[in-house]
Amino acid sequence: MKVLKFGGTSVGSVQRMKEVSKLITSDGEPKFVVLSAMSGTTNSLVEISDYLYKKNPEGANTVINQLESKYMTHIQELYSTDEWRLRTEELIKEIFTSLRNITKTLFTSFEEKVILAQGEIMSTNMVNNYMQEQGIHSILLSALDIIRTDKNAEPDFNYIREKTVAQIEANPGYEVYITQGFICRNAYGEIDNLLRGGSDYTACLLGAAIEAEEIQIWTDIDGMHNNDPRIVEGTEPVRQLYFEEAAELAYFGAKILHPTCIQPAKFAGVPVRLLNTMDPSAPGTIINNRMHRGTIKAVAAKSGITCIGIQSSRMLLASGFLRKVFEIFETYKTSIDMITTSEVGVSVTVDNLTNINAIVDELKKYGTVSVENDMCIVCVVGDLSSQNVGFETLATDALKQIPVRMISYGGSSHNISFVVAECDKQRTLRALQQTLFTYNDHVRRPS
Repeated sequence: MKVLKFGGTSVGSVQRMKEVSKLITSDGEPKFVVLSAMSGTTNSLVEISDYLYKKNPEGANTVINQLESKYMTHIQELYSTDEWRLRTEELIKEIFTSLRNITKTLFTSFEEKVILAQGEIMSTNMVNNYMQEQGIHSILLSALDIIRTDKNAEPDFNYIREKTVAQIEANPGYEVYITQGFICRNAYGEIDNLLRGGSDYTACLLGAAIEAEEIQIWTDIDGMHNNDPRIVEGTEPVRQLYFEEAAELAYFGAKILHPTCIQPAKFAGVPVRLLNTMDPSAPGTIINNRMHRGTIKAVAAKSGITCIGIQSSRMLLASGFLRKVFEIFETYKTSIDMITTSEVGVSVTVDNLTNINAIVDELKKYGTVSVENDMCIVCVVGDLSSQNVGFETLATDALKQIPVRMISYGGSSHNISFVVAECDKQRTLRALQQTLFTYNDHVRRPS
């Protein structure tokens, strides 16, 4: 069985819902389908919550009424029979009634998570009812019954596997099993969400749980490209990525995936395929545990970076210096993206500036501190192990006309990263594209 995930744009209109339903059932094989909320819905639900936090129920009810009107219009257009139209209309009206009831009560983060869950609940009910109207043997399984996090807010994988397998065994023979992405229950039984990766995370957790043949992530782009198509012309989809390569690209700017969401699939050995709902025949990108040696696959960039440098002559051979530096960042719950060191200094990059002033003040105890804002990390991903002599030179040669603030190489055998000023991001990406991919789909040089 395959697990298919469709994002908000894939179910964002009546026409898209119909096309996705045809796509799901095109080959007649059983599938487990994960759906996001209709595009725009989650933003409206966040707006409702914001009004309620501000103790403005009138504003919240205005948004609720607008959203309900939008859904009622969709329902009128989606179904061809009165039976399914009325059945779905009644269900959706109950959801909006419950939202209005929340506006009359004390509002906390618990109520907010209940509100945010309704988008996925509505989209899955609408698609499941449409499929049944079309004669498709489908069933809706609530994610609130099968997805749970533990006390550390991490997915409880044993619980997920046990409940998912049990639900399928209790409901055998269906052509399509549908569930919600993003939402779950926490260790205390409360409605919650998976945060990182959202619906993609749900799909990968379920794919690992049932040991799926494949996990398919359907979006509105043809796979993961070898550079940012919004900035660089002539980019192409990368047809195959090693799990580690995909994680590096996702972490350093490739928006099509969240860096942590594919971990369950990686550990279970289940391949993940990125596909395009607007062009279902396109091959997309396959992510698996196969490492293609001697190739550079792609480039990605992460903006909003700040560089912090600590210079100290006292650092030379000083035991415990780096530990003290890291402890400061840990105290303020600020993750470090990159780090470079020398005998008299250390430079790090961060993307969270919430506690930057306090961090800088603490670091001044150990040396002279400099801060550079508006920086960008650009990473080159592929087989960059030390055996591939000269691969790092290809990347650095591409940037010979661009000021580079930091270089990180060797921390990973899949990545070489550069820090440049944000104003140089565009020409950096274009220079790397020209050097690495203009004449070769996947760089395989030098030998």
